[in-house]
Amino acid sequence: MVAGRYRLRSVLGSGSMGTVWSAYDEFLHRQVAVKEMKVPPGIPASQADELRERTLREARAIAVLSHPNVIILHDVAREDDQPFVVMELLPSRSLAHILRDHGPLTVGQAAAVGIAVASALEAAHAAGITHRDVKPGNVLVASDGRIKLTDFGIARNVSEATMTRTGIMLGSPAYIAPEVASGGAVTPAADLWGLGATLFAAVEGAPPYDADGDPLETVGKVVNGKVPKPKAGPLADVISALMTKEPGRRITLRDVRHRLYPLQTKTPLDLFGPELFHTPDGKKTSAQPDATDTQVIKTVLPDKATDKAEKQAEGSSSELAADPGPLPFLRPPAPAPAPATDPPTVFVPPPRVSRRSATATAVLVAIAILLFLLAAGGGFALARTVGGQSLFPPAAVPRSTSNGPTDVPPPSLVQQSGDASYATGNGGQFGLAVPQGWQKFVAPHTTTKFGASTAVQYVSPDGRRSLRVERLAKYFAEFPDDGEYITWLKGSYPANAFALFGPSPLPDGKGTTLTYRLAEGGALPESGGGGTRVTFMNLIQAGTSLWLLSVTVPAEQESSGQDVFDRVAKTLSVSD
Repeated sequence: MVAGRYRLRSVLGSGSMGTVWSAYDEFLHRQVAVKEMKVPPGIPASQADELRERTLREARAIAVLSHPNVIILHDVAREDDQPFVVMELLPSRSLAHILRDHGPLTVGQAAAVGIAVASALEAAHAAGITHRDVKPGNVLVASDGRIKLTDFGIARNVSEATMTRTGIMLGSPAYIAPEVASGGAVTPAADLWGLGATLFAAVEGAPPYDADGDPLETVGKVVNGKVPKPKAGPLADVISALMTKEPGRRITLRDVRHRLYPLQTKTPLDLFGPELFHTPDGKKTSAQPDATDTQVIKTVLPDKATDKAEKQAEGSSSELAADPGPLPFLRPPAPAPAPATDPPTVFVPPPRVSRRSATATAVLVAIAILLFLLAAGGGFALARTVGGQSLFPPAAVPRSTSNGPTDVPPPSLVQQSGDASYATGNGGQFGLAVPQGWQKFVAPHTTTKFGASTAVQYVSPDGRRSLRVERLAKYFAEFPDDGEYITWLKGSYPANAFALFGPSPLPDGKGTTLTYRLAEGGALPESGGGGTRVTFMNLIQAGTSLWLLSVTVPAEQESSGQDVFDRVAKTLSVSD
């Protein structure tokens, strides 16, 4: 029993940020859904309180949304000082389940979903709320034709706080907007991308980005790869107009609805027949919000980067709803002591009315401006003279006309340690120097040939360069040398999209070094394709483990990437 009235009955879905229960309100005698909030592990108590406060603040803002395409929020209850969000219970299936069991939607069905989600987002954005996690798993379709967007704002709000305060990034990698995936601010434009990615999945039957379940690989494709094109059809132009990497160029939600209305030829009640609400084995299902596929990726920010991120978070607080007043779960500040006596009454004389003429006023203002400019110029000249510098500005540096920098200055390195062990495995500790300001991400990685491992990746602030450390435990217990890995690497990509240089033995003889080029999309330039990325890699033997150290940069930054790799590779120390 929660808050003395909500009796939890069964689990409808469970994700990284909470568990959704089917429950019964014993006071109003109605079915409800109750979401039990979770705090990511490892967060200090003070920051956990902040997360709860921000969640409750956003929940109060969402409660004002009364829209037919938005799941209604009934209450925020309290039990053992933990918040429970009480929502409307809609007997339904998520779009993710429908796509999984029945394949892509028809044009009319996809148009109906797009219109409903766009309408919900338009109402939310008008109220100053950004969803942050638009995806098929958060779109509910009921057998009576209702289509609603759920999990409004809560995942976005918590993820924003944990990203800036504790170094944890939350999001659904296959649907996350590129600017968010690279560490940018969360704006309403991110929801436009999420809507486009959801429509892409609706017509294709699969998400726009997927790297065999590897969240880091998927995020890398979102940031650095080309935007996938949906198959030709009536919705292709709308999807492409939403899935544009430049946020300011995405079409508006109003335009989305105008373009989709002619494609919805029937009502949702007629479009979504009863067969969609059964699993392939014929069993009827009424899944409420399904288990979210939101990923939790641990990140570690250097101290200076953390300070900067916290300042940015404070500066972006306007994205939250207006302060709704005192919130539960937080101790109210102590009231200020009342003054012992009433303050004395002070007589303030009325201001004198100036009788100066307009001409005299203008002359005085001009003189004041002239004196200010003389003082500023004299101060500048004095400062430049004392510093031994010329009073004239330096010669202009010609600007590059390329799309991005062809080279970057060498970054300073900072010594760090990490753990590349998988789950409860032993060993896996390493140390190395990494470029200052690069963010650390840790995520599991699995291949069918080499099994499960842990990838530790450091990503540059602009999201274009990355450093990766991975350990394949007991590799040499099964394979005699690292040639098996090189063969697997070559076979993982199309021949016209991959070019391998090397391999050659490392100086100490305990491994191999190699370089390869990989097309961002399609084929390599020499095969008629577009841009490429260059990876420098060392394969290092330590006992029975194979360690992989790599640096990946855009092809136009190959020189600086080689420099970073050479400097970092010298600092790596590993355990078996």
